[in-house]
Amino acid sequence: MNLRIAIAQLDFLVGDIAGNARRVLDAAAEARDRLGAAAIVCPELTLSGYPPEDLLLRRDFLTTVESTLDDLAEKLAGITAVVGFPEISDAGIFNSAAVIADGAVQHIYRKQHLPNYGVFDEKRYFLPGYAPCVFELAGVPVGLTICEDVWRSGPVEQAAHAGAQLILNLNASPYQAGKIREREAVVRERVTAAGIPLIYANLVGGQDELVFDGASFVMNRHGQITTHAPEFQTSLIAVDFNRGVHLEPLPGTINPPLPDDASVYQALVTGIRDYVRKNRFKGAVLGLSGGIDSALTLALAADALGPEQVEAVLMPSRYTADMSNEDAILEAEALGCRYHTIPIEPAFNTFLDMLAPSFAGLPPDTTEENIQARCRGILLMAFSNKTGKILLTTGNKSEMSVGYATLYGDMAGGFAPLKDVPKMLVYRLCEYRNSLSPVIPQRVIDRPPSAELRPDQKDEDSLPPYPVLDAILERYVERDESIADIIAAGYPEHDVIRVARMVDRNEYKRRQAPPGVKISRRAFGRDRRYPMTNGFGN
Repeated sequence: MNLRIAIAQLDFLVGDIAGNARRVLDAAAEARDRLGAAAIVCPELTLSGYPPEDLLLRRDFLTTVESTLDDLAEKLAGITAVVGFPEISDAGIFNSAAVIADGAVQHIYRKQHLPNYGVFDEKRYFLPGYAPCVFELAGVPVGLTICEDVWRSGPVEQAAHAGAQLILNLNASPYQAGKIREREAVVRERVTAAGIPLIYANLVGGQDELVFDGASFVMNRHGQITTHAPEFQTSLIAVDFNRGVHLEPLPGTINPPLPDDASVYQALVTGIRDYVRKNRFKGAVLGLSGGIDSALTLALAADALGPEQVEAVLMPSRYTADMSNEDAILEAEALGCRYHTIPIEPAFNTFLDMLAPSFAGLPPDTTEENIQARCRGILLMAFSNKTGKILLTTGNKSEMSVGYATLYGDMAGGFAPLKDVPKMLVYRLCEYRNSLSPVIPQRVIDRPPSAELRPDQKDEDSLPPYPVLDAILERYVERDESIADIIAAGYPEHDVIRVARMVDRNEYKRRQAPPGVKISRRAFGRDRRYPMTNGFGN
């Protein structure tokens, strides 16, 4: 007789303890009744959502989780459920997994390896466990691990030594480009060393700056994938195991990984959709300039929320080219989004007149450029306030890295979809989106980028060419390479020194930027935290 286990690749909301428990109950009932599963395995910290951050410092939060777990155990029937939760104890808090069966919590496993790098901060909250947990499931000894436990040797081998013939690994593994291949390589190392199969159950959905891509999978003891869930989709997947000399997963559906650009695009869509939905905004609004960044942001928002929930505002100035207005209108119409045109010239002139006496004798400079951006920020925030729609900013990672943005102007907003997207990737994502349906005019992709805040302005007047800039930033920001190392790699010394200084000098701006979707190995915010007042290397 085969053993059937259901993987619950679900989207949970941080802090919605009762709602998360209902999602488990619904999935468990479906796994039992429709799939005929003996057990269901859920992601890491199911009940609290991931990451709960400083909610874990509140006693009432932890006691609510505790009582909800007991209530969940009473209501579950006819199926074993493995559920992640923050466990409160006399010693402290543990990142734990509960095995629920027959109306009660039968076993608890405590995560042993607590990540404390990148976006992870688990040692701030949790104590590490030290012991394996192996329980009987329909006569099969099953071991538990949680996320980071499979990234290091020890816990999987420990469970196998305790008799486990199968590992259930609960995960809340955030997305970054190429992460699926990395996960599979790590798990392959563990299962081939231990000689037992593993179920990798991952979270899906957006939470603040993080996106979880799901992509749960089953790997046999030889390191071969036998079942692979889709990316960025909630799924309930049945996995059958043949009980022979060894427990062997039977072949199931294998959803191939998305191509790289398609995967990044879907991560951004998921991040926008869940941030807007989970924070109960009525939709999104953004400034549409006719440039490539705002064009991509509009497409992402329309795909995430539906075009009927997205509004675009065109705010031309005396420096805006006719083609910018024309292309912005074409984009909005191609996507089916409502748009408004409000010239900023009256507001800009009013500010210039107000400041004229104080600025008499001083030459024009970036001050006047920034006033234009801030006029636009006021208009966009007015739309956001009046409609209840979140304001999406349109700046990309390359610009945010070097401070090529205006505080309280184009940086004003509630969410920044392109915050972790370098400029050259913006181009690739536009080409990818146009391969689905042509919504971004080719002229927008081909023309030199410009902020259009002064006559004949081009981004390359102030910055190195974007291919060079992005390559330097990738080394300096994401790899933490020194200026000397980057120059030695063949990049122009003048550009490297200038870019590094701009990155360091503009940390204060990034601290005031809205959150945005993390897609790279090193995003600003949760990942990269540098002092604003910094004398090193300047």
